[in-house]
Amino acid sequence: MTEIGQALARELGADRVAEDAATLAAHRTDYWILAHLRARQGRLAGGPACVVRPRSAAEVATVVRTAQRLGVAVVPYGAGSGVVGGATPPDRALVIDLSAMNALLEVHDIALYARAQAGLLGGAYEAAVQARGYTSGHYPQSIDRSTVGGWVATRAAGQFSTRYGNIEDLCLALEAVLPSGEIVRTASVPRASAGPNIREVFLGSEGTLGVITEVTLRLHPLPERRELASFAFASFADALEAMRRIVRVGWRPAVLRLYDAAEAARNFSAHAPADACLLLVVSEGPATLVGAELAACEAMATAGGGLPAGPAPVAHWLEHRNVVPSWDFFLEREMVADTIEVAVTWDRLGALYTAVTTALSSVDGMLIASGHSSHCYPQGANIYFSFVLKPAEFAAAEKLYVEAWSRALRATLANGGTISHHHGIGRLRASWLAEELGSAYPVLLALKRALDPAGLMNPGALIP
Repeated sequence: MTEIGQALARELGADRVAEDAATLAAHRTDYWILAHLRARQGRLAGGPACVVRPRSAAEVATVVRTAQRLGVAVVPYGAGSGVVGGATPPDRALVIDLSAMNALLEVHDIALYARAQAGLLGGAYEAAVQARGYTSGHYPQSIDRSTVGGWVATRAAGQFSTRYGNIEDLCLALEAVLPSGEIVRTASVPRASAGPNIREVFLGSEGTLGVITEVTLRLHPLPERRELASFAFASFADALEAMRRIVRVGWRPAVLRLYDAAEAARNFSAHAPADACLLLVVSEGPATLVGAELAACEAMATAGGGLPAGPAPVAHWLEHRNVVPSWDFFLEREMVADTIEVAVTWDRLGALYTAVTTALSSVDGMLIASGHSSHCYPQGANIYFSFVLKPAEFAAAEKLYVEAWSRALRATLANGGTISHHHGIGRLRASWLAEELGSAYPVLLALKRALDPAGLMNPGALIP
């Protein structure tokens, strides 16, 4: 057993520590396709030395203090659903697997919040609060294979965010273990003006500033009514303008989701006209609000050139929204696929969409470069790009994959966008973060140095 493994076995008990080959292999990467490609080609370097499964914040604190004493890097690990390498550990790191910390601790009916340990899977959390008559309103595509702590650590967004907000809006409070081993908690209050919000330090921190051990999330009563509608548009620009007009005046349908013509044909061929872009609308909440909201959305969509396509496409999406092909599906065919989700203000959105799809299409071997908008706001929206490439020589797959990402992010920054809307930074985007943050980047570096002077918390993620 390694030195860190022996130390933790003494501190916590041998049942908390694993160094067998199967456990180490299961924690060698998250769901980043580049790591899966490297593993398939026998080039995945590094890997953890030890995996520990604590059951409380106090045990996490013991683990972190022990790792600091021995100079061992620490990588928090939820369910491994991240797609940008945020939980792919460096060589000989200690992985803190939070899956045993999976309790729903409290559901508060009066104050409308719930407390949960960080390792609770999202689908289990949502099922538990729905059984009490509530919803989190947070439905990422990975809901059944991501954790509530992972949502906070990666600053996640859910598919119904236009109505309910993203995780930073839903996270009321949290508990975390600092790199020193100290445990900190933030207060569960509806809003405070008590200096900078310390909760924000950990939202999006990706395990680099501490280990999130508990979260408190806002709840919403289950909606009284839900209605579906869809509209076909001749152009992506016209549909974006309809979305902008809907949210500009204050309507907040749970879903405003727009597919370009390529993605509409790929996903809704049985429901949408050929060569059309497709806008999906889901409105839910109090019955009278839903009726008014749906009528307003229909009026604005049709005024902008949209043709009603009925509820069937939306019902189809709701049924299949979390089903995606595995990376193995592509890698077995010597193809590489990925998604790149960025965002920008409305005035630059059309130009960004064109620039990124053009940049991706210029990469050798590119088969598909398409996009849809899955989250929108009064100020702008995201575009969620998908690409599939098939290199002439599979040995060149990583080079072309990196080139595709580089061209897409360069085009995004050139058009004033953010390099990540909701998947986080991880190891894939880390080298671009300084350019994204500009003059604010030294503030992040100073925070990292202050909290983690030894640089042992998830090194290589977020900050290269």
